[in-house]
Amino acid sequence: MSDKISLRKQMKETLALLSKPTYEDYSYKIATSLFEDENWIQAKVVGLTVSKAPEVDTYQIIRKAWELGKQVAVPKCYPEERTLSFRILSDFSQLESVYYGLLEPIVELTTEVPSAEMDLLIVPGAAYTREGYRLGFGGGYYDRYLTNYYGKTLSLAFSEQIIPQFPVEKHDIPVSKIITNLEIIQTT
Repeated sequence: MSDKISLRKQMKETLALLSKPTYEDYSYKIATSLFEDENWIQAKVVGLTVSKAPEVDTYQIIRKAWELGKQVAVPKCYPEERTLSFRILSDFSQLESVYYGLLEPIVELTTEVPSAEMDLLIVPGAAYTREGYRLGFGGGYYDRYLTNYYGKTLSLAFSEQIIPQFPVEKHDIPVSKIITNLEIIQTT
């Protein structure tokens, strides 16, 4: 199944089969492993998305970051240019629903953070290889953002999202670590 569109669809169907208790359990296990990760512990500014099921739940991660005094930067999409900027989120009320029901920061209530100031970027994806390559959601936003990001990267994924292979293109940039509910995959 080398076709990326089919692979995304298949992964979405696979993840939709996770029961709510399983989804919660897996998300908790992933978050617990993240909280023990050296990159997380050292990071002062963490970039990550506000999750939308069936992605790994990031609400608990955002809350924990706030408790620890970390700054949380969440992405704002610019579809015309197909680019992202990250903005500091200090309260969930600073979010609004935009494209496809995704929650993004309200520009007037948040401040942009330059990529050089983010210590850790948690990169989302639909599927991953054990080498750290990710199949995104089809917009190429993170592929473009990662070309100018030089901090630490990792991804959070359910074990079902780790697959043997998919077509990797020359612009694809692997993450250095993937934390799943079963294991931590060090890729670089």
